[in-house]
Amino acid sequence: MEDPELENLAATLVHGNLSARREAVRQLAGMREKAIPRLISLLQEPVENDVRWYAAVALVRIGPQAIGPLVDALSKNPDPGFCRYAAATLGHLGEQAVAPILSAMRDADPKTRGFLAQALCRIGEAAIPAVREMLGSDDPVLRECATLTLWQMGEVGLESLLSSMDERA
Repeated sequence: MEDPELENLAATLVHGNLSARREAVRQLAGMREKAIPRLISLLQEPVENDVRWYAAVALVRIGPQAIGPLVDALSKNPDPGFCRYAAATLGHLGEQAVAPILSAMRDADPKTRGFLAQALCRIGEAAIPAVREMLGSDDPVLRECATLTLWQMGEVGLESLLSSMDERA
């Protein structure tokens, strides 16, 4: 059954002015887990990117409870527009999203893996130990993902990648 308050807030994200959208984000974040499915559906709908951005902000404000549902939705929807915003949201959720992101990489298509790698880059140093562990994977695709992700992380990732190569030599 539809929740009228939730639907009104979602409609405000789509049609509202700047201040109304900001208030809707605040209220949706305050609804916690109850708002997660509707916010994820907004990320998947053919809406303008700013609507997706507001939905992502609300999910980040909800916090770690959004990680599982986001990863689950990523596994079911390969649309690049959705994947970009879902992965960016995961990246903003921080260290707690690292393991679920790495798990999602295993079965993701190449484009989604790229978005997930960017999420790990966003998380930064906190993701490096887990990404570095992937370098020892039996799966060549995961090893390549780990290498490219560390490369994209810049100096700190490159240092980790090089030291890992030294250890394996």
